[in-house]
Amino acid sequence: MRRSKPARAACIALLLALSACATGGDRSNALDKLQYAWSAAIRWGDFEGAWNMLDPAYRAAHPMTGLEFERYKQLQISAYHDLGAQLGDGTALREVEIGVINRNTLVERQARYTEQWRYDPVAKTWWVESGLPDLWQAR
Repeated sequence: MRRSKPARAACIALLLALSACATGGDRSNALDKLQYAWSAAIRWGDFEGAWNMLDPAYRAAHPMTGLEFERYKQLQISAYHDLGAQLGDGTALREVEIGVINRNTLVERQARYTEQWRYDPVAKTWWVESGLPDLWQAR
């Protein structure tokens, strides 16, 4: 059975569109997995593990000292709620609210944080560009 040129062109366009969706889907799935790992690290207080998920350029420009990591150990995370997300072309934003308990005073409060993610096509992974959450912000 012979197909016309427009029908072949439509089939090719459909195949290309489907392959683009698959690539976007793979990237989106990778983002979901990394966001889950990031939020788990924060929830469990593994800020050094979360540090390794930051963009290498950010880590080089903003090195953390041992004292700064010790400061995070004064806190207990009681909640991590995803409030909303935006996905762009190679970027993603996610607004979260984090429940924070000061281990010394046992006072709980809420901190908001906007995660900024960037897809690195060379490393084929997503990196957090916004740094570790500032859990000492005034509210």
